Formats: sequence, structure tokens, C-alpha cells
Amino acid sequence: MTRDTTATDFNTRLSAVADDIEAMLDRLLGTAALPGEITRPARLREAMRYATLGGGKRLRPFLLVETARLFGLEGDGPLRAGAALEMIHCYSLVHDDLPAMDDDALRRGRPTAHIAFDEATAILAGDGLLTYAFDVMADTPTHPDPLVRATLAVGLARASGLGGMAGGQALDLEAERATEPHKTETILQLQAMKTGALLLFGVEAGALMGGATDQQRDALGRYGRALGAAFQVADDILDTESDAATLGKAAGKDAGRNKATLVSSLGLAAAKTRRDALAAEAQAALDALDMGHKTAILAEAARFTVARKS
Repeated sequence: MTRDTTATDFNTRLSAVADDIEAMLDRLLGTAALPGEITRPARLREAMRYATLGGGKRLRPFLLVETARLFGLEGDGPLRAGAALEMIHCYSLVHDDLPAMDDDALRRGRPTAHIAFDEATAILAGDGLLTYAFDVMADTPTHPDPLVRATLAVGLARASGLGGMAGGQALDLEAERATEPHKTETILQLQAMKTGALLLFGVEAGALMGGATDQQRDALGRYGRALGAAFQVADDILDTESDAATLGKAAGKDAGRNKATLVSSLGLAAAKTRRDALAAEAQAALDALDMGHKTAILAEAARFTVARKS
């Protein structure tokens, strides 16, 4: 299999999974109330759909779906789990964009949720997506084994909560107020929590759902951690080098807000070197699986992470 063929296959799969996740989110965020729900307020549901549908690379659910597929598991189960993971990611974007946080007016090339609706509705949309994610993850259609579903729910909570993404966002806000230069080790911890935790969870969840062995899950965990770290370094570099039209959001804000980034800590050239080394680390972890061409799509995901333009 040539490099060009692998890249083409990856792009095809990325697009296909994004379409499948879009369809699943559309279905999950429909008008009909579920058993136990009373009604779904139209404006809140519209804001939740606005925040999740019609944009994004869907990389986190892609990693979950493709890792499960590595072990022969496909269908609605991984797509539901991927949609739940994407709900968490999208809720975090809605809240991050609020005036009290990053105060952004543009996301994915269109007005952020609090601009398109209002702040109160945006907050509730984020709350709704956060809670609904656990509903979907823990519900029977996601996986037939209740222990697997419970483990997925616990893993998602820890990746997205106090010791994961939410905690990382808190550290990120603290760093903006710092008067001393940001330490590299502090930045690495912050980024592992704010960005890396959900990307790693996608890989770990797919492996769990697919029935991977402990050894396979360990190797995939190393892959997910390296890929998550590479993703955030690439994001830091894009904020420095790109523009709003390409990114679909404001560019160049990190330096102006004293953001803790590896570009500010290491310099642009060293940040690029680290990004590429992390991609190689992710590839090495996949090689340890000894599954041959089966891991080609996941390997290409690591290359995509460092080469992306938005």
C-alpha cells in the first residue's frame, strides 16, 4: 500500500465517519422526547443542534470508531459512543467561547452559539450536551455489556471533568493571569488535560468496545497520548501561523492573552520539532501492536494531526 493510497483511504474514512456521526447526532437530537423526558424545548434543542451539527472534523469520534473497527466492531454502537464524545467536545467549545472564558465570536466559520442565540441559551445548550452525552454512552444500544457501558461512562467523566478537560481549562485560565514565564512541564500537563484527555479517551473507548487485550490497550493508550499531545502543539502552531479565514475562528489570540503554549515556551522551530517527534511516537506505538496494514488509517490520523491547516 503506497503512502498516497493510505492518505486517500484515510480522507475517505474521515469523511465517511464524519457523515455517520452527523447523522447519529441529528437522530439523537431529534424532536421526540425519550422515556423519562417530559418535552424538548424547541429553542434549546435548536441551540444544541447548532453547536453540534454542520461542521468540524469529528476527529475524536473518528478515533473511537476506527479503533473499534480495528478489532472488527462496527455499526451503531461505536457511532453512538462517538456521538456522545462529540457532544462533550462541542459543549466545551460552546462554554469556551463565552465572554467569561475565551470570549470568541467565531467558531467553524460562523457565529458562536452565544452570538447566534444568547448567553443563557448557550450555557444551557452546553449543559444539555454534557448531560445527554452520558445518557447516550450509558444506554443499552451503545454496547450490550453493562460493565463496558459503565466503564465507558466513568472514563468519559474522568476525561472531561475535574482531572481532565474541565480542569485543564481552569489551568489555562489561571495561566493567562500568570506574571512569570510559563514552565514547559506546566504547559504539558495543562494540554494533556484540556485537549489530550478526550482524544486519548476516543482511542481507549474504541479499544474497550472492540475487545482489545490489555497489551493492545496499553499500546493504543501510548498512541492516543502522543497523538493528543501532537494535536495541541499543532494547534499552537496554527494559531501563530494561520489566519481566521483558514482556521474558521480567530487567529493570533494566544500571544495577546498570555496563553500557555509550547510555541511561547519553546519557540516556533522547537515546537514544530516536538510536534513531529510526537507523531513518530504515535506511529511507534502502533507498530508495537504488530497488526500490519490494519493500523494504517490510525497511523495516517497521526500524520493528519500534524499536517492539518485548521
